[in-house]
Amino acid sequence: MAGRGRELYAGRSREQREAERRDRIVAAAVHLFATRDYDEVTVADVCAAAKVSKRYFYHHFTDRADLLFRVHTEQNAWLLAALVAAGPPRGSLEELVTPVMATLARMLRDHPERARVIYINAPRMEVRRRGLLHEEAVLLGDLILRTGGTPVDQRLFERAVLALVAGVTELIIEWVMQDFAEPAEELAGHLTTIAVSMLAGVPVVPEPA
Repeated sequence: MAGRGRELYAGRSREQREAERRDRIVAAAVHLFATRDYDEVTVADVCAAAKVSKRYFYHHFTDRADLLFRVHTEQNAWLLAALVAAGPPRGSLEELVTPVMATLARMLRDHPERARVIYINAPRMEVRRRGLLHEEAVLLGDLILRTGGTPVDQRLFERAVLALVAGVTELIIEWVMQDFAEPAEELAGHLTTIAVSMLAGVPVVPEPA
């Protein structure tokens, strides 16, 4: 039933309906990109799965490539926001890294389709992935500095964090490709041990007491 100003339908505004349609498109895309090769997924497939017309698809996305880029970007943002929130405001290196790695493994295990879109089934996002490695390294570096203190060699610190992020990414890819066969808790423990081992050797000047 139309409501005030013909803007309401079934109790929802036009903006709410548009947002809901976009959410359905993104959810359908995550499922399809996670379960098929990119080249096998068409705009028509996405629209059919989302139960929207192509007109609504093109209201939000330019084409299939634009959809993939936005979906990949949004899934990464979802994951990174959770990882940043997982770290305590202060603590030792192990106290900071442990909840982050636990959250990473748990979220990917609980959302396998999102995991595949982020790490595996988006081959055309390889250049984007390289950029994300650097973004993730900056976020992790900021988290690590919650231990207090300043790196003696900033460039060494940045390279160590980037190497850690790249290594963790490869281990995650291997885990996802093996259908999460290893328990998330075991993987998180290994990632924590690796991270602490790598970063403990980077000299940091403690903050004055």
